[in-house]
Amino acid sequence: MENEKPTLGLKTRAFLSKYKYVIISVAFIIWMIFFDQNSVLMHRELNNEITRLNEDIEYYQKELNTQNQQLKQLEKDKSSYEKIAREKYFMKKSNEDIFIIELKDSIQQPTK
Repeated sequence: MENEKPTLGLKTRAFLSKYKYVIISVAFIIWMIFFDQNSVLMHRELNNEITRLNEDIEYYQKELNTQNQQLKQLEKDKSSYEKIAREKYFMKKSNEDIFIIELKDSIQQPTK
């Protein structure tokens, strides 16, 4: 009876007691990566969003600078009002006709 093989429960207990710190560390790391509210995946997602928002800020800063330059140009030169109204908003005087000329290469060909 003394030479009996250890049962499965004894082997499991021996394994758990020998590697308990490793098992706890692995469980903690898995918890922090996948399940925690402040997980690594959440941090990566938030960092990507921050990067995207910073790019948006740069774009809108450039757009704001462009608009400010156009505003200064309008304040300096009153005749540019008419130019912008005609080119951007297709406005015309009441006694004028507008002809839009399309170049041959800009016309889309119908697909068959």
